[in-house]
Amino acid sequence: MNKMILTALATLLAATCLTACQPDTNSKQPTAVAEASQTYADKSFQGTNVVKDKIGGEFTLTDGSGQPFALSSLKGKLVLITFGYTHCPDVCPTQLLAFKDAITQLGDQAKDVTAVFVSVDPERDTPTLVSDYAKMFNPDFIGLTATGNQDLEAIKTQYRIVSSKVEGKSASTYLVDHSAGAYILDKNGHVVLFEPHGNTATQIADDLKILLE
Repeated sequence: MNKMILTALATLLAATCLTACQPDTNSKQPTAVAEASQTYADKSFQGTNVVKDKIGGEFTLTDGSGQPFALSSLKGKLVLITFGYTHCPDVCPTQLLAFKDAITQLGDQAKDVTAVFVSVDPERDTPTLVSDYAKMFNPDFIGLTATGNQDLEAIKTQYRIVSSKVEGKSASTYLVDHSAGAYILDKNGHVVLFEPHGNTATQIADDLKILLE
């Protein structure tokens, strides 16, 4: 067997070995969602475990100082998030009061939890207005609204929120029908729980304590 044939065979064998010995890059690695799902699978929550439902995700809206605020900047904390508007007559204030009371029940652990209120009425809810509204309930609460090209509709879709304007007696006195309830995000930013509107502050606090373990 001449040298050229030996060289060709060696090259073929090497290529075969490389192909066979390469790690399977297409094999599915455990996703972050799957890991979160496994972490919380055996927990007994007051709210509904929605970690498998692919709800939520990163977004950027405008805060009270008029600056872009990325949800991911809150990683490392549990986040209570709800959608509403500052002219809301009942659901929104009661939800934020529940957040306030729930966080108070955490004692020293309260520093590891924050709340975000996202306006579904950016037409009236300016950055300053929605921020001041949220901070009426707790100085650390964060109020956000959409400005410029920020896509509120896409964010609502991410979080399965629906809202629609209900015309009032004038162009500025309308109401907004919107989804009620809240989500709790873990410290990695995964939506873990849905807390239906009406869950008490104690129920929410119990769930926060589990996620803080």
